[in-house]
Amino acid sequence: MMVAGVMEAESSFPVATETTLSEPTGHRQPHKWLVAGAVLLGAILTLLDGSIVNVALPYMQRSFSVGVERISWVVTSYLAAVSVMIPMSGWLAVRIGRRRYLLISVVTFVAASALCGIARSIGAIVVFRVMQGLAGAAMMPLSQAILLETFPVEEHTLAMTTFGIGMMAAPVIGPTLGGWITETWSWRWIFYINVPIGLFAALMVYSYVHDPFYLREQRSRRVDYLGIILIVAALTTFQILLGRGGNDGWFAAPWVRYAAAISILSALALIFHELRHPEPIIDLHLFGILGFSIAVVLLSLQGLALWTINLLNPLFLENVLHYDAWSAGLAVAPRGLGVVLALFVVGQLSRRQFDMRPIVCAGFLVGAYQAYRMSQWTIQTHEAEVLLPIFLFGIGLGAIFPIVTALGVGQINRERIGFASSLFSMMINTGAAAGIAAATNLLSAGHRRHEGRILATLSSPAHYTGILRSQAWLFAYNDVYRVTAIMLVLLCPWAFFLRRAQVDTNATVSLE
Repeated sequence: MMVAGVMEAESSFPVATETTLSEPTGHRQPHKWLVAGAVLLGAILTLLDGSIVNVALPYMQRSFSVGVERISWVVTSYLAAVSVMIPMSGWLAVRIGRRRYLLISVVTFVAASALCGIARSIGAIVVFRVMQGLAGAAMMPLSQAILLETFPVEEHTLAMTTFGIGMMAAPVIGPTLGGWITETWSWRWIFYINVPIGLFAALMVYSYVHDPFYLREQRSRRVDYLGIILIVAALTTFQILLGRGGNDGWFAAPWVRYAAAISILSALALIFHELRHPEPIIDLHLFGILGFSIAVVLLSLQGLALWTINLLNPLFLENVLHYDAWSAGLAVAPRGLGVVLALFVVGQLSRRQFDMRPIVCAGFLVGAYQAYRMSQWTIQTHEAEVLLPIFLFGIGLGAIFPIVTALGVGQINRERIGFASSLFSMMINTGAAAGIAAATNLLSAGHRRHEGRILATLSSPAHYTGILRSQAWLFAYNDVYRVTAIMLVLLCPWAFFLRRAQVDTNATVSLE
């Protein structure tokens, strides 16, 4: 079975040592690792900025003399802007050019970072954080699309492994780096530091990233204004609902019900409109490719599970086992090491043309078993019993991302890779947001349920001591870990519905 629009390896995936055969100008392409360095630098910068800010929030709160509710918008506004812009990045890359769009994004991100650093009010910094989010959102999907085009098809998993290692570096070092900068200088420097790094990233993009000829011939002339409005309405309300709804009791609050209705109706209208529009912002027709749809679902739910565990682990260590913040941070660090190790191994195996689908299934099973082991934690659990499951969970889920991305996006015609990468990024971002909201809701509901059960066994509420309170929380955490384990087991067999891409002797991409 052939991929739609037979792809010639020489024209789709240029390398440094050969002249790209399909390019009418015949110019030589820069080395693939220089291109990778150029696009990854900006993507890492945006992810770093998403995590580095969290540790500085108390300092910002004191600077602006505002409460917790208002300072949290420094984070929420950034995430909402990213959610809105990610699905439009593929369309914008076609409309104005991928290289130009990436340059505009990096330069705007640098300018917004500088403005965040000099902000003198909470309103100003929220506006500048929105600018950061709108600019930075495109860097991840554009980076994926450029890497998948630059590397040969047989090295797609290696490309996504490289991308994954870069993406893991940011959340691992972000909080530590942010804390050191804030303590040593001030919170404003967590934004100022983006300026020199971002300018260097822009120089790299200008020097080494070029639009392929077919993208230049694809320039869109029609603007899907209604699609833009519906995306903004659906994703902004959804992100705000997930970020703020739990504080107001979810659907007990009228604004949450209204926001949910707006988000759902806008999403339904968006689907109907985009399927009929000749030049849609989001190419939903890509979901007609079974392997791509399965890959999107698998990565969305993998992101949900990963962010659920990311949220629960430090909370469990601090609230149940009574670790301090520094000790909890050190205890969860092995997960990042596990992910990096898994990505390295997967990258090496992919270069030897292994069938990678069994590794995806094994990754889900390893992650499920480690989540189950976490559900067996007790108040007496020792540190060694905490570190190993966290490390192995990172190995299990870390192996999944590069393989599923390569097998899913590898089925898409090269002209639509940008749209496919945007959909991947949008769904992963949505899965992460949904995972955090679902975990928080299940945890709170489980605590109330177990607390009520414990109180029912006591002769007097006065007997409800701190130990029993910790026991109620323990049972609630165990429940969420168990649900996560079950979900990961159910995802395992779907890995074999992915199609393995191969390169035949005629330099075309075929599917088994």
